[in-house]
Amino acid sequence: MPNFLYSLNASTIRPTPLFDKIRVAAAAGYSGIELWHDELEAYCQSQGKIEDVKRALDNAGLKVPMTIALRGWSLVDPADDAQVWGECERRIEQAAAIGSEFIVASPPSGHVDIGDASRRYRHLVELAQPYGVRPAMEYLGFVEHIHTLSLAVEIVRKSGATSGCVVIDPFHNFRGGESFEAIEQMTLDEIAVSHFNDSPASPPREQQHDRDRVQPGDGIQPLDRWIALLKQKGYHGWLSLELFNEDLWQRDPLEVATDGLQKMRAIAER
Repeated sequence: MPNFLYSLNASTIRPTPLFDKIRVAAAAGYSGIELWHDELEAYCQSQGKIEDVKRALDNAGLKVPMTIALRGWSLVDPADDAQVWGECERRIEQAAAIGSEFIVASPPSGHVDIGDASRRYRHLVELAQPYGVRPAMEYLGFVEHIHTLSLAVEIVRKSGATSGCVVIDPFHNFRGGESFEAIEQMTLDEIAVSHFNDSPASPPREQQHDRDRVQPGDGIQPLDRWIALLKQKGYHGWLSLELFNEDLWQRDPLEVATDGLQKMRAIAER
């Protein structure tokens, strides 16, 4: 029995059409695929219905661990509240329709009032609860403020939301300058999904962005330690390959997805 469940984040083969992404993930041997709402909405607006996507997922035997993403929810501007929460609920409903347990709650690029963000995160969790979806707080290593796992955990805990959780990512820990050991502060239930990726030796850490991510094992991160910390927590959930590497986008998507799964397993199961 494998230690983890393996998922392909659709960003890894981004130029590939939506339904081809689903077919590639299944053909490569993944159990799940993470989908982006921008792509789901583009399909629904121009071609079909969300039920078509769910049918394709079921036919391929794939689960959806998480969808991406909720944005704008942490900004405090009462004039925009109705529009922001309406858009968030629409995406939450979409996530539920394709069977996703989690949906990413992305932080803004600038400074955040932690108290306000915590209260608004709680509202987000309460908004999603009737749909059976859990918003997963995200940290981004290259943004001004919420760039560490510790800050994401702080927001979740200050919110008081009992089903609050965080999507964790080795690239963002590395880019944000925080040790992998930050995982030790988390409870098992606070871990939503673990994205998985690696970072190159160049450019310098402080200059890296999403596009610089490389396949697991092709970079300099101590991913064995990341896996060891997850196992110590008793986490046997999803590892999801999330890359935004434009060089990989030019290659055959099935080759990229298959290579990524093999490299994840080589690290996670040795």
